[in-house]
Amino acid sequence: MNATSPEAAAPGRIVLLTTSHRVAPGLLSWPAWQALRSADHVLCADGAHPQLPYLREAGIPVDEQAPTAQDLIDVCAGGRTVVVVATGEGEPALTDGLARLAGTGRVAMPELELLPASYDLPGARLLDLVQVMDRIRAECPWSSQQTHKGLAKYGIEEAYELVEAIEDGDRDELREELGDVLLQVVFHSRIAEEDPESPFSIDDVAGGIVTKLIHRHPHVFGDETATTPEEVKEHWLRTKAQEKRRESVTEGIPLGQPGLALAAKLASRVRTAGLDVPLPTGEGIGYELLAMAVRAEAAGVDPEAALRVAARTYRDAVRVAEGVSS
Repeated sequence: MNATSPEAAAPGRIVLLTTSHRVAPGLLSWPAWQALRSADHVLCADGAHPQLPYLREAGIPVDEQAPTAQDLIDVCAGGRTVVVVATGEGEPALTDGLARLAGTGRVAMPELELLPASYDLPGARLLDLVQVMDRIRAECPWSSQQTHKGLAKYGIEEAYELVEAIEDGDRDELREELGDVLLQVVFHSRIAEEDPESPFSIDDVAGGIVTKLIHRHPHVFGDETATTPEEVKEHWLRTKAQEKRRESVTEGIPLGQPGLALAAKLASRVRTAGLDVPLPTGEGIGYELLAMAVRAEAAGVDPEAALRVAARTYRDAVRVAEGVSS
């Protein structure tokens, strides 16, 4: 059938307009505004839809109706265009009804167009996480009672589980463990909002790290240049030193981390600063492990990771000796 014939135009056109709740209401694409302004009818089943005040402010009349598929086809008759502002569920009942009518072959079906009016930006699902955390904090008997101190152990556990997923090379596990670590950040930030003396939010946390990253990457966001990883590290250490203004290279090193990692970090700071600090001497395995950790760091080996690899190999050998399948 000729698309320009009156017979083709008669069934009309249905535009299903979808929006993202993660984008501020009223921020719609230009094609969406064009469709809304040129439509013969604009319908929305949800009278509380967040887009409606902005559409009406723009002079677009919206009928709060929930038509059936047949009702919609009847409204389109004569070549009219109807825009349906979809609810959050996407109007599955309406689209299923239209599909059933089209399948009969007995109905002159309007042209059906799905028009996304707004798109999620990268990171948009983080907004969902913040909203979910707000509700959990308010309504969950366990979560509502948690404190920074009470959650501290979970942060350590999740970090170790993330490292294990990385070492195992399990992509699904890696994605899940990254989510668990992210949850700790959002949870602590949500708790911090309630502090009576110095509250801060997840936006403050994100804003702080954004500022830090920009300042410590002058070769990306500024006028400096860096063409090698070594030059990047030099920029990082210089800007970090300017920010912190520390009296000792040991400041900022968490003493509660595993011993081999602590020894390697101290050795790295000493080497980077160009200091000549002899290793302490003493009796016992501790001093021997310290010397080994320093040698590993100087050779570019993470002693903590190296020991974990060896320990996992040992674990596998134990399981073989026990007759336990891997």
